[in-house]
This record gives sequence, C-alpha cells and structure tokens, in this order.
Amino acid sequence: MEVHIAVLYGSYRQDRKGISYARYLVKAFRDKGDQVDLIDAQAVGLPMLDRMYKEYSEGTAPESMEKVASIIKAADAFVFVAGEYNWGVQPGLKNLTDHFLEEWFWRPAAIASYSAGPFAGMRAMMHWRAILGEMGMVVTSTPLALAGVHKAFDETGAPTGENGERLERNFPKFADDLRWWAEAAHMQRANRPPPY
Repeated sequence: MEVHIAVLYGSYRQDRKGISYARYLVKAFRDKGDQVDLIDAQAVGLPMLDRMYKEYSEGTAPESMEKVASIIKAADAFVFVAGEYNWGVQPGLKNLTDHFLEEWFWRPAAIASYSAGPFAGMRAMMHWRAILGEMGMVVTSTPLALAGVHKAFDETGAPTGENGERLERNFPKFADDLRWWAEAAHMQRANRPPPY
C-alpha cells in the first residue's frame, strides 16, 4: 500500500542544517513510492502554545493550524526530525507538536535525530520517545541518528562523506520499520475502530 507520511521539522535557527536532513527523508520516502508531506514549524509559524487545535470551535482555528491538522489527520505515519538542543528537544518542534493531541492517535512515529556533534541527537531522541508515546503514537524501535549534520550533505542536498554514507545505509531499515507499523495500524483501524 502507498503510505502517507508526514515529516515534521522544527528548527527556527538562521542557518538550519537539519532542513537538508528533512528534505532528504521526504525524497527518500517518495522514492519508495510513499506520499509525503513536510511540515516545517518555521514555515507554519504557530505562536507559542496558547490554545490547542481542539480548543477552537469548528472552522475558527487559524488557517495554518487547520492545514497542519488536515495533514496530521490524513497521515498513516509520522517522522520527527529531531535536533538536539542542550541534551533536550527543539522548542520549535515541541511547540508545533503540542498544538495537537487526538489528531496523532493510533499511528506510528519514527524519530530521525541529529546534531552537529558525535552523539547524533540521541539524547533528544530519548526524550521524544516518551513524548510521542504519551501523545498516543507507537514509536518504532529503529531510530535514524545523524551525527555531523552540518557536513553530511553537499550543496545539492545529497548525502556526502562518512555520515552521509551511514545515513544512506541505515535509511532502508528505518523506513521498512515505519512502513510495517503504518500498514499494520491502517489494517487494524479498518478492522475495528480505536477504543477511544
């Protein structure tokens, strides 16, 4: 089946290196035949969380929030491109994620972590596993961790160097894990409605 994947990216920094990673993932999943939407928190521009999407009466949510909600609701699976800030999560991605709740339920999420340093955002990834599980998603057991993000892509956005090569080697298992769970959840939702 064609899987509809939403890739979420959350950096607001001026020199965003992780955007190349997010775009690589979009292309790589599309090359596998999936439908993919990129949700870039900076482009969406939601304010710091005041009211969640569900707290607006129908048809009154801001247009950008409504658009993101429609992508989330339509997706079979999610990829969180998670940079590490001071051993923790990016505030932009967390803020975007927190505007929604039930919209995430009963679908799998995969974490593609990154950092400029050698630990590849793994500390942020551990935080995200707990956050996404609490928000009603099943988190896959295969993370995709990219160290040295600032030198892992060339000027065209293609993976390069040792870290880029490692990314290309590890992507197929990451993608297959997410797609398996997406297909399983899709079939189960068709078989019987979620319990809540």
